[in-house]
Amino acid sequence: MGGLDHCYNIADLREVARRRLPKGVFEYVDKGTEDMVALGNNRRAFEDLKLLNRILVDVSDVKMDTTIFGKPASLPMVIAPTGIAGLCWYEGEYELAKAAAKAGLPFTLATGSNTPMEKVAEAGGRPWFQLYMWREKELSYELVRRAAAAGFETLIWTVDIGHGANREHNARNGFSQPYKVNAKSIVDMLSHPEWMLNVIGRYITSSGMPEHINYPAKYRDKFTGKKSQDKALRADQVSWADVEKLREIWPGKLVIKGIMRADDARRALDHGADGIVVSNHGGRNMDSAPATLDVLPSIAQAVGDRTTIFVDSGVRRGSDIVKCLALGADAVLTGRATLYGIGAGGEAGALKALSVLKDEMRRTMAYIGKQRVADINGDDIWRGGN
Repeated sequence: MGGLDHCYNIADLREVARRRLPKGVFEYVDKGTEDMVALGNNRRAFEDLKLLNRILVDVSDVKMDTTIFGKPASLPMVIAPTGIAGLCWYEGEYELAKAAAKAGLPFTLATGSNTPMEKVAEAGGRPWFQLYMWREKELSYELVRRAAAAGFETLIWTVDIGHGANREHNARNGFSQPYKVNAKSIVDMLSHPEWMLNVIGRYITSSGMPEHINYPAKYRDKFTGKKSQDKALRADQVSWADVEKLREIWPGKLVIKGIMRADDARRALDHGADGIVVSNHGGRNMDSAPATLDVLPSIAQAVGDRTTIFVDSGVRRGSDIVKCLALGADAVLTGRATLYGIGAGGEAGALKALSVLKDEMRRTMAYIGKQRVADINGDDIWRGGN
């Protein structure tokens, strides 16, 4: 992957992915919803938050390793669930899982993946599974049991879906469920022959057009099929009792993703969750959402001594990880950063993304005078004075 040699940061990987992928696929990864306000909020919050350097301290042995749910991790990071990975690269979820295993990090498989969960589990490492609750909840429970049987250790239930997202760019690109094949989308795909050959071509010659392979059989359809699954596969009647039900049937750790309020964080723990993800879905759902970094401190103050707090939405630099830890998170989830890597170069691209983030985090820790992850705290944040 010669092109990866000239990728020095996540933005470089993004640019390689942008050139390689059809516009519809890339914009599904890259953009948010409506006016992209929440998407911009996420990055702006990271850019506005400053760290204080500390001088004349020993930084000869900086280490980024930590534990996540009692097991070692090379970084305070988990690969977030991203259902589009399998269209960025052939069996992209499997490639991401292999990269995570080699890097010593947990990997989360999305409900809407294109690779069977059992194959992803074979990649080794620490496989986690993400759940979208379906209207026919028993089908979701069957999926959860299947993930447990396959060896997934942690379940992340993504709860911030409401009535779906108004992603207008997807509609313009024909990138909906099912995918709308029209003159514009055909030209888009044909102008990316390498992607057509090595992604769609490989699917067609092996198992046929990609599909949401882990969906229940009656709702499973090809990428270009005719079924509309939005209503059937969206549960808009959920409650805290559903957390308790998942707690009953899931033997591993249970994490609730989509928390943006301190009171919801408390309720999640009271109903049996082992951890929470402070998340606005990467700015992809409600465009009026504040940045996760802006709500993280109040949530950490409310429940930080009771649970494991993850945060996502906007991490692009190793310094971003440090900022999240300084505000009270235990670890981050990264979605787009590693997706850009997959889109740029498969497993090798994902490993490049992780290597970049790790190197940037090491450098930032040295600047603030901290040699261990556990030592990063609010004292490292500049608050307008010394």
